[in-house]
Amino acid sequence: MIISIIGIGLIGGSMALDLSSQINVTVYGVDTNPDHCNDAIKLGLVKEMISLSKALAISDVILVSIPVSSLEQILPAILDQIKEHTVVIDLGSTKERICNAVSTHYNRGRFVAAHPLAGTEFSGPSAAIESLFRGKKNIICNQEQTDEDALSTAMAIFKSVGLSSQFMKAAEHDKHMAYVSHLSHVTSFTLGLTVLDIEKDEKQIFNLASTGFASTVRLAKSNPQTWSSIFDKNSPHLLQALDSYIKQLSLFRSAIATHNIEEMESLMTKANEIKRILQN
Repeated sequence: MIISIIGIGLIGGSMALDLSSQINVTVYGVDTNPDHCNDAIKLGLVKEMISLSKALAISDVILVSIPVSSLEQILPAILDQIKEHTVVIDLGSTKERICNAVSTHYNRGRFVAAHPLAGTEFSGPSAAIESLFRGKKNIICNQEQTDEDALSTAMAIFKSVGLSSQFMKAAEHDKHMAYVSHLSHVTSFTLGLTVLDIEKDEKQIFNLASTGFASTVRLAKSNPQTWSSIFDKNSPHLLQALDSYIKQLSLFRSAIATHNIEEMESLMTKANEIKRILQN
């Protein structure tokens, strides 16, 4: 099987690492960033970096792992040019607009809309991690529009790298991700900005930062280009999440301002219920 991965960053590079080690699988890379191309070869992530046109001509499977803003634009063109039995799988973090962009395409059946729930705050080929997907969840959206054989191929690929797949409507996926992922990133970026604005002495931030602060602000180190694209494409759901978050912040602020310890404890006790959800 020949697999070409468009976008050799954290996700694409990690996919390349795991797939390249499998028997009878040859992995090629496609990337418009010359540095990424050089790094991908030096790190041994792919057999060769090739052009998009060559990838479309020789590949059995195309994995697309690029920012969602670009993905929405390039996906219809990819489906225009694929061979009859080629499978195209996207790995983007938002799904509804991407699915809508190809919903009426004559090759829609060859497309699988997927989102592996794995990653770190780092980016680029050097961020690729072997077995990144092992034991992680994967969401496949609007699978009823995908040909049975294309879906089976995608499921086999995901299983081979350790992902457990489940199905979901694209709009439902984007709504849930706004709360459990995208809001977390906005919060982390905002915390980083707040602390940097208040604490001008960066040395003191470093000296006093505890593990709690470090873990909470970790996501603020994420790639701005990647996440600005995600925030923009999922803005309706993310705005709802932000409104709810701001409401809860206001409740905390009011309780603190009025020295209402009972209310503070009540809010935190309610928040403790998250343990029940995360243990499932």
